[in-house]
Amino acid sequence: MEFVDAHTIRQVLDPSALVAALREAFAAPDTAVVPERAHHRIDDALDATLLVMPAWQRGAWLGVKVVGHFPQNRAQGLPGLYGSYLLSSARTGQPVAVLDGTELTRWRTAAASALAADYLAPAEVREHLLIGAGNVASAIPSCYAGVRDVGLTRVWSRTLEGAQTLVEQLRGAGFAAEVAPDLRAAVRTADVITAATSATSPLVLASDVRPGAHVDLIGAFTPAMVEADEALVTSASLFVDVREALHEAGDLTGPLRGGILQESDVVATLADLAGGAHPGRRREDEVTVFKSVGTALEDLVAAGLVWDARAAAPKSDDEAT
Repeated sequence: MEFVDAHTIRQVLDPSALVAALREAFAAPDTAVVPERAHHRIDDALDATLLVMPAWQRGAWLGVKVVGHFPQNRAQGLPGLYGSYLLSSARTGQPVAVLDGTELTRWRTAAASALAADYLAPAEVREHLLIGAGNVASAIPSCYAGVRDVGLTRVWSRTLEGAQTLVEQLRGAGFAAEVAPDLRAAVRTADVITAATSATSPLVLASDVRPGAHVDLIGAFTPAMVEADEALVTSASLFVDVREALHEAGDLTGPLRGGILQESDVVATLADLAGGAHPGRRREDEVTVFKSVGTALEDLVAAGLVWDARAAAPKSDDEAT
């Protein structure tokens, strides 16, 4: 059994190929079994949570991701999420590899975001605003490049240093990027807004979102987290990655609890979009919101893709010997 580290995942994973693989998987969701994820509270004082996410494709791959979410890690300069992914044969159960689950989550989250944007974002994206400057946010431009020609990527973070660091990284990768010093002003001019944070109070306000914009809420994944105000969620065309988002994401659980949002208000899921049951954006001035909490299907697809790419990649001299 091999260990596939974060560096190797970054080397072998093609973001556009991952978007394409997710499109195929969501278009035929019945080909995989995705049990409900397990949430376990680890430590109330640390606001820490353990998630266990299994999935399998009969005759192909079986995978389980274990993720620890420790939001207070940021105060120590550490990632808030740590994860591991065990990939096994679904024919025999034999373990094949352990992959860096944090890096895998980073890319599958960004790729699912881009997949949704292919159906929901305006055709012309002059400005793409990234809210947050962490691992997931940094992967967004590479994944979006496969579905839209983005003119300028702007980055807002709670710390100017964080935004500057990501901007420099994106410029080094060939993207046009700049810091957005004022969040609300940046929201007002953005064609696409991607929030990838662990915020517990709204960052994106309905009053700031211009007609025709697409809002991508991919960070907050527990009932205690919120990235957008209720006015946006209840006034826009609302899409989710999976129905579980209605019970797990604070952006949705709050309005549902208050009776101002109904489960029937969700226009479509990512499977509906990829499978052709819903066309996605219908008007140029339509404001669309995509709320995702992630699914083990994405992890399984990403892990299998990484493993296949790893096996096909030329071996270094050290590996060959």
